[in-house]
Amino acid sequence: MDQQDQQQDDQQRHVIRVLVVAQILGGIGAGATLSLGALLAAETSGSSAWSGMAATMATLGAAAAAVPLATLAQRRGRRVSLAAGAVVACCGALLAITAASLALFPLLLVALVLLGAGAAVGLQARFAATDLATDATRGRSLAVVVWSTTIGAVLGPNLFEPGQALAGVLGIPALSGGFVFTAAAQAAAALVYSLGLRPDPLLTALRRDAEDRPADSPAPVRRRGLAVLARNSTARFAVVTIAVSHAAMVSLMSMTPVHLHDHGAGLSIVGLTISLHIAGMYALSPLFGWIADRAGRVQGILVGQVLLVAALLTAWRGSGSEFWVTVSLILLGLGWSACVVSASALLAGAVDVSERAPVQGSSDLVMNLAGALGGAVAGPALVLLGYSGLGGATAVLVASALVWTVARLPSSRTRTPVPA
Repeated sequence: MDQQDQQQDDQQRHVIRVLVVAQILGGIGAGATLSLGALLAAETSGSSAWSGMAATMATLGAAAAAVPLATLAQRRGRRVSLAAGAVVACCGALLAITAASLALFPLLLVALVLLGAGAAVGLQARFAATDLATDATRGRSLAVVVWSTTIGAVLGPNLFEPGQALAGVLGIPALSGGFVFTAAAQAAAALVYSLGLRPDPLLTALRRDAEDRPADSPAPVRRRGLAVLARNSTARFAVVTIAVSHAAMVSLMSMTPVHLHDHGAGLSIVGLTISLHIAGMYALSPLFGWIADRAGRVQGILVGQVLLVAALLTAWRGSGSEFWVTVSLILLGLGWSACVVSASALLAGAVDVSERAPVQGSSDLVMNLAGALGGAVAGPALVLLGYSGLGGATAVLVASALVWTVARLPSSRTRTPVPA
């Protein structure tokens, strides 16, 4: 290995370390936002039918932040973009506490939109891990950063009861206490991004790409993300796969706290169930990254979709049992992880580095719009169809994506995906 390669490896390891620390901090808020938000929305609005709006507004916020953060990353680098998003999420957590104290449901919805920026940061951090990665290790680099969210994300829902105790000390509503931890964690994450991502990984990758191009070659044409997706079938498949997986996950997960609460489960059981689900989302992501790099990205997507279908069918058949609901949530998290890790690695390798940030921003936009739609539909579906019906209906959606994936298997590459 020559000196330049060694320097690149050292820079990549440094980037991964910084992203891991920041993702642990940001993950503390990720677990609490949707689960606590659903309960707080039901309490503030006075109806469980509105509980799905927590997931809807948070994912709409993530969708709204996706393209601006990607644009900021392309112009100023990942450091500025990720830190800015974390600051917005911190403000959202503080506003959620205010909304709960004033019992203002519309203000709570605004707060959840701002909190969605934290989710957008977490999604774009996984792509930041690929900026300096090689084709052979892209899936694993991405997966390590996804995995690091496990620690904070599993801790977040288990701050329900400490949050209630803190709320009593501060004199704020019990369900809003967890957002105090969220605000502090997002502020700390912003500081880590701002101080740690030097040199900036995306700006470094763009500079290297420019240096490696022949002197007489034309400068790359910068296109909007959606324009690139319209031309690139591999990238388009990856984006749709991510969106369907996320919509399925948000639909079932966001309604699980309400379903369990309505059937007499205590906050500790609700928190444990969501923690296990989030552990499924992140804990085995390195394994799925290895599968994506070694077996193939489309094959990794297929594994995830099979797990998602199994999760939804388990929810359909076992909705009356806390045990089977928990099993379904664990499978749901595992399926989401396999799909998102594999499809994100496929997307990162399917486009030129000069197009990577806008395409990734568009992917996160589509992903979160799909999640917002899933969360919006999930609340009324829970009331009309019950938890079992929600699981069965969502399984049909994932099965359609599964058929498309199977159709792509014969033409898929076993290792490094290339632009279509």
